Amino acid sequence: MTIVTPKRFSLVEYHRLIELGFFQENERIELINGQIIQMVAKGMPHSVCNTLLLGELFTLLQGQATIRNQEPIILGDDSEPEPDLVIVRNRGDRYLDSHPGVVDILLVIEVSDSTLKYDRETKLSLYAESGIDNYWLFNLVANCLEVYSQPYQIQGSFEYAKRQVYLPNAVINLPFSTIILDLSKVFP
Repeated sequence: MTIVTPKRFSLVEYHRLIELGFFQENERIELINGQIIQMVAKGMPHSVCNTLLLGELFTLLQGQATIRNQEPIILGDDSEPEPDLVIVRNRGDRYLDSHPGVVDILLVIEVSDSTLKYDRETKLSLYAESGIDNYWLFNLVANCLEVYSQPYQIQGSFEYAKRQVYLPNAVINLPFSTIILDLSKVFP
């Protein structure tokens, strides 16, 4: 009996494929647990929420941290997701030497409608396993913000011990500061 298994890629192999032009220039892909994943096109509510959120965070943070919009982060040696937004510590090299890793990350944010199941299961588990302390999921299906913190492992799977839900009219503190975000300015 032959067992068929998919080819898993390391970050080094993935970057080499990119260098060799294996992917089209505007192709939206990311490496998740060694698998190359084609990202879904964004709908209008997703784009609007992401744009409003980026604008609000930029105004609130005023250079206190770096906001990365749909840019790679490095999680282990086989994952390089591109979350909708990531807030990372300011670094002298401005991330020219490498993409942010776990030690740089203050908050990972996904905006989700058509990818809700994937963001709640696959990405949540990846972020928890990597030790990302704070994960926010803007759930555009239920029109709420899901806030996850305190990553842990239970019976081989990775989860967050704490989950809070905020409605679109709530105000919430950024988890790494006293800065308050008014969600009514973010939800479409």
